[in-house]
Amino acid sequence: MTNLTATELQLLRSCFDLARAAKQCGDTPFGACLADQNGTVLLESSNTTVTNQDVTAHAEIDLVRAASKSYSPAELEKMTLFSSAEPCAMCAGAIAWSGIGRIVYALGSERVEKLDQPVPHLPTVSGRKIMETAKGAPTVIGPVLEDEAAAVFSD
Repeated sequence: MTNLTATELQLLRSCFDLARAAKQCGDTPFGACLADQNGTVLLESSNTTVTNQDVTAHAEIDLVRAASKSYSPAELEKMTLFSSAEPCAMCAGAIAWSGIGRIVYALGSERVEKLDQPVPHLPTVSGRKIMETAKGAPTVIGPVLEDEAAAVFSD
């Protein structure tokens, strides 16, 4: 496993709680948060594609939108986005373009594909590859805590 601090693991696990909240609302269980260098949570978001009737209302997209309005590029570069799962191609592009300096995700896309509870419109393009190959690419860490992340789907 990648060397993450106890605080970083706690932040990643908080995304599982956000994902559970989304699931309770009838949405697909995905959650994300944005933290500064000290591990202070600045923003949180859950998937709301069903409740908002917006196919683009993924946790990471909503978070990137809010972050881009609230923080300068220099500030974003020092932040970490934590996500309950590997971002899809759409979210990965938004993360890369946002200038957020680092992303840590739990459930990898290969594992998402194998879930008993299918995820609608699962892309065939790796979000990780999109983020890693973007100009000014963020540091990408994951998958981490996959078993815990997968349990959110079956809870």
